[in-house]
Amino acid sequence: MEQFLECYLDGFEEAPRNTLYNRRNRKQMVEYINTLIQGCAGVDNDNTETTCKEAISTLIRYHNKAKTANGTVCMMGKYHNILYVAMKLCYLWQMQDAELVCQLLREIYLCEQTFERIVIGAIFGTKAPYYLAGWKSDFDNQEENVRGMVYFLDKANRGKMTIPYQHGSLKFRFIDLPIESCGQASPVKLCVQLGLPDRLLILLRFGALILDCIEQMTNIQIIMKRLLEFNHCYPYNLVACLQLLLRIVPEINFRSIENPTEDDHKIDPLIKRNLFEEYEDLIEDGLLPAARCGKSPAELKHLCRCVIRRRLWENFCLPHGIRMLSLPEELWRYLDILDD
Repeated sequence: MEQFLECYLDGFEEAPRNTLYNRRNRKQMVEYINTLIQGCAGVDNDNTETTCKEAISTLIRYHNKAKTANGTVCMMGKYHNILYVAMKLCYLWQMQDAELVCQLLREIYLCEQTFERIVIGAIFGTKAPYYLAGWKSDFDNQEENVRGMVYFLDKANRGKMTIPYQHGSLKFRFIDLPIESCGQASPVKLCVQLGLPDRLLILLRFGALILDCIEQMTNIQIIMKRLLEFNHCYPYNLVACLQLLLRIVPEINFRSIENPTEDDHKIDPLIKRNLFEEYEDLIEDGLLPAARCGKSPAELKHLCRCVIRRRLWENFCLPHGIRMLSLPEELWRYLDILDD
């Protein structure tokens, strides 16, 4: 496989620099390499995983070779877009080698400082990336965009991948990395602002943080302030987003925004009183349950869920680690915030 692909890439050197800018050309290249993988896997007793790994490794080496020849600076154009050919191949063949997938993601990030081309299409749809950033998604429709995002979220978690941001001053997981073309908003913040509970559920299941590290504001604050604007006539999608966010926090806590502590579930009485006064309408209308805003003690079952999810998050085991626990199906769904 490796030799066939290297011969093909040698001929690719003569192609114009913008050859892979067009999505159609990238798709044609994906189809050609797919045929190579199928043919070589047939010779090797249908071992498609190994053959696909060889193809992805060869494409990454091709990119790094061109980068090294240019003084370790990516020349972009076809030399960089070939990484998106590798990305689509990983998704199509559902490659299980998390370490190699994370290597591919790091190569993309080192050149672009963002994962917009993987995430934006899943949130905004297939047409939005072209208007926001001038490129077209490598996935055919929004549903495939979502499945692709889920695939790479899973592999990033399994590979325990963290990414330095802003010259290493901060480290983010794939799921929390700010999106530059959207005002450095995190994917969770975008889903909250747009009122997309289905996308938000996916991100929260994989352990996305609700604290915006750039603006130092929780997304619960953002959505509660928006809901107050509707004067008791609340849009269902925003309410659904708030309900999902409340499933992953022991109790609403604003003090921890500026001074995070280990005891961030303990809120000063004055802060609680201000919380009740400011969001009285939401509490009276039942959008903020008494057990989630401090009016009454939180349920033990919910507190246990928060602690277990925190430990799984620390070990990069959300959500796949949930079903490794010796628990009944009902509790699996509860821990995975599918039920409340």
